[in-house]
Amino acid sequence: MHDNLIILAGGASSRMKKPSTSTALSEDEINQANERSKGLIGVGPNGRPLLDYVLYNARKAGYKNIYIVISEQGALFKEFYGSQLKDNDFHGMNISFAIQYIPEGREKPLGTADALFQAVTQFPELNEQFYSVCNSDNLYSAEAFLELRKSRAPHAFIAYDRDALEFPHERVSRFAVAHMDNDNALLNIVEKPAVEDIPKYADEKGKIRVSMNAFKFEGKAFYPYLKNCPIHPERNEKELPTALLNMVHDFPGTAVGIPFAEHVPDLTAKDDIVDVKRYLEKHFPELHWG
Repeated sequence: MHDNLIILAGGASSRMKKPSTSTALSEDEINQANERSKGLIGVGPNGRPLLDYVLYNARKAGYKNIYIVISEQGALFKEFYGSQLKDNDFHGMNISFAIQYIPEGREKPLGTADALFQAVTQFPELNEQFYSVCNSDNLYSAEAFLELRKSRAPHAFIAYDRDALEFPHERVSRFAVAHMDNDNALLNIVEKPAVEDIPKYADEKGKIRVSMNAFKFEGKAFYPYLKNCPIHPERNEKELPTALLNMVHDFPGTAVGIPFAEHVPDLTAKDDIVDVKRYLEKHFPELHWG
C-alpha cells in the first residue's frame, strides 16, 4: 500500500465567494468564505478548518506523506500545518506544500490536472511511486481513503453511489456519471447526461456512480497524461478526468471504480458551511489525534 496523499487546495474558490441569502452564517464565516481557501474555512470547534478532518481521516487510513497543493497566496496553510515548504510534522504526518503557479496571461489557476502536474514536478519522487489525490473541501471517510490505499489496480477512484449523497436532487443531477463495465473498469465519465440516458450507465447492481475526485494513480504511467492534458473547451482548464480518460483510452482496463455508498460533506458555496458544521458536530464531536 502506498503512503502518499496529494490534496488539491490551490483553486480560486469562485463559487464560495458568491453572495448567500442564508441568515445562519456569522459575519466571520462570511468573511472567511470570501477570503480563505475553502478547506481552511473554520467549520470545527475553536475555528479549526475542514482540512483538519480530511487529514484526520487520512491519518486513520495510514497515509504518512501529505502534499498540499496551494496557491501563491496560500501562506495561511503554513500557519495551520507547518511553516516550512516540506517535511513539517503534523500529528505524525509529514506535510509538504506544492505551489500551483498561475500561467502568465491568466487570472485563475489552470485546473486540477495542472495542479497535480505542478505537484509531481516539484516533488518528482512521486513519479516513481503510487499516490492518492483528493480535494481539500470534501470530507472523505477513513474507510474510503483506505480502499484507495488497498486497491491493486494501477489507477482507481472511489465510485460513489449517487443515491447515498445527501445533496439536493438538483445538485446531484449535475454530477458527471462514471460509466464502468461489469468488472468496474472505467469506460467513460459522462458530463451532463440526458435524463433518459442515465439508466444505461448504471452498474451491475443498478447504481448510478459518480466521482468526488478521490483517486489513486501510478505516478510513472500517469505523468505524461498530466503533462499533455488538453484544456477543456468550455471551462478553459486542464481537468483530472480528462487526463484520466485519455489514459484509459490508451490503456483500457487500467483504472477501476471502487463502489462506495456514503455521504461526502462538501464546501462549494457559503450555504454549505451550515450543513458541514452540523455534520461535524454529529459525527466528529472531538478529534482524538493521540
